[in-house]
Amino acid sequence: MSTTIHPDIARIRTIALVGQTASGKTSLVEALLWKAGAIGAPGSLERGTTVCDFDPMERRVQHSLNSALVHFTHHDASIHLIDTPGYADFVGQSMTALEAVDTAAVVINAQVGIEMITTRMMDWAAKRHLCRMIIVNKIDAQGLDLPGLVAQIQLAFGKECLPLNLPAAKGTQVVDCFFNPSGEADFSSVELAHSALVEQVVEVDPEFVDRYLNDGDVDPSELHAPLEQALREGHLIPICFVSARNGAGVAELLDVFDRLLPNPTEGNPPQFYRGEGAAAKELHAEPDPDQHVIAHVFKVTVDPYVGKMGIFRIHQGTVTRDSQLYIGDGRKPFKVGHLFKLQGKEHVEIVHGVPGDICAVAKVDEMHFDAVLHDAAEDDHLHLLPLDFPVPVHGLAIEPKRRGDEQRMWEILQKLVDEDPCLKVEHVAQTNETVVYGLGELHLRTLLERMTDTYKCEVNTRPPRIAYRETITAPAEGHYRHKKQSGGAGQFGEVYLRIEPLPRGTGFEFLDQVKGGTIPNQFIPAVEKGVRLALDSGVIAGYPVKDVRVVVYDGKSHSVDSKDIAFATAGRKAFIDAVLKAQPIVLEPIVKVEITAPETSMGDITGDLSAKRGQVNGTHAMQAGSMMVNGQVPLSELNGYQARLNGMTGGQGRYTLELSHYEAVPPSVQQQLMGQFKVKDED
Repeated sequence: MSTTIHPDIARIRTIALVGQTASGKTSLVEALLWKAGAIGAPGSLERGTTVCDFDPMERRVQHSLNSALVHFTHHDASIHLIDTPGYADFVGQSMTALEAVDTAAVVINAQVGIEMITTRMMDWAAKRHLCRMIIVNKIDAQGLDLPGLVAQIQLAFGKECLPLNLPAAKGTQVVDCFFNPSGEADFSSVELAHSALVEQVVEVDPEFVDRYLNDGDVDPSELHAPLEQALREGHLIPICFVSARNGAGVAELLDVFDRLLPNPTEGNPPQFYRGEGAAAKELHAEPDPDQHVIAHVFKVTVDPYVGKMGIFRIHQGTVTRDSQLYIGDGRKPFKVGHLFKLQGKEHVEIVHGVPGDICAVAKVDEMHFDAVLHDAAEDDHLHLLPLDFPVPVHGLAIEPKRRGDEQRMWEILQKLVDEDPCLKVEHVAQTNETVVYGLGELHLRTLLERMTDTYKCEVNTRPPRIAYRETITAPAEGHYRHKKQSGGAGQFGEVYLRIEPLPRGTGFEFLDQVKGGTIPNQFIPAVEKGVRLALDSGVIAGYPVKDVRVVVYDGKSHSVDSKDIAFATAGRKAFIDAVLKAQPIVLEPIVKVEITAPETSMGDITGDLSAKRGQVNGTHAMQAGSMMVNGQVPLSELNGYQARLNGMTGGQGRYTLELSHYEAVPPSVQQQLMGQFKVKDED
């Protein structure tokens, strides 16, 4: 670590509040802003007056749909805080926020305990080597079992999860356990919590271990360096208690941000890479304001009036107004006309940003998510490891209500996809459908409302075709002679090829093993093009063919009549001939499903999954009489599942999907799909 730290950088703290919906993250941000003096009074979700939920849709539904940024100061600390949505459908917003911060603060609802998103966020933050802390909110609620919750946290995430403070005076106060060796608390013992914290911290430094063993205690004010090391290494995950509603623990949480959380030189910086694939080399960004600029765009917003805005974390160098920055591998830099920090929807103009700062620039059309900004041409080909986003599997086919709006609809969809890495849009040539994919029904419903409310684009929707695939299970050979004569010059091309199955997920391989020039080299690309056309359009059921190797080994040509189109047609039909002999099958997407519902509904839910060709892999109890079911089920069986789940749970159930794998459909389903499709005989 650097021995001399620029004072502006030493003050910076970057924190993302993540966790399940209804854990109180947005209300906690309001309480922190108010206590820090950044706002005159805390806003309200019910009144739609919070700083972070400023989008009209968020105010209407009273929960976060997007990540939002605020900044404020407390004592000497300059704090960047990111509020994130808690619904699984918007988890991409939380994952990208983690790219911008040194600390992930996972917020848990004291009334409910550990939930699905709690676990996911703890796991994702650990994979990105972030410092982690847990904030238990709503400690003023009635009927809580906070000792049981602490035990549950330690069972789920390890004994390194230790209370940094404890509730006192019946949840109206908290008492610090790190700097205070004793005190009164509602449960446990401040003295025991203090000893556990100090022991956990000194374990990372042999010198302090000796002192602790000899003296029985160490002054916590001396433990800053080992504390930061313990946070970096995941050896300590502090638990803080708070109530955003009555203010208990809010001032103390600000002090924790200031005194104990890492600045940009003390956290685990993300690992940049220069180059691609196996040739990529590690590059360490130094939090030094005097070096050249390296910044990472973790969020993009597109506004019909403001245009495209890129929000980025500076990892190295200083960005100023008038800086000339390159976007990734772009050869032409853009000029930073205005540099902002964000305060909810407000853009606060600043003069410069240093390593650790989270800034924004607007009206740069080339800006895109995951871009690396830099001011040195030699820093092109820089990138971070890509995030492992969940695969969007919920689909809707959409079309504009008004004819002629197809291009405008496509452009709007592209803008929305630019903002959210967990949205995907594609045009399916076989059915001439535009299909948008998201992480759930709420995800897609929100997208459609934004199209209507923000962009005034009315669309019709319908369920899309399931993304089935075709593949083969045995090797086979195919042959086709294409001969066409009509007046003048004709068409001629003959192709022999063989195919063989590849391991699932491998894709497509094309090999040219033609000997003696029986197919001239200039026509081999046309053969491959024809094969790819058949791959894309499908052979037995009209779905893309995957995981197959094609070897072209012989053929014939004509000195006058052979043309690209002739060999493309011969290649396509020879491939179709081979597939029909290769025991082809249709594959369907199997999704992992996690369902949270009242315990009394478990029998209905598991029975319904089994009836839909699903498999229940396990159940486990959660707090407040809820259970979670984990299983796998074909995606085709889940159309309209939320309505079914509502019926089984009285509207109290929710679920998330994630693509697991592809497997063969039952023979009866394959026959049905094949009966709906006939290979087009195109000459």
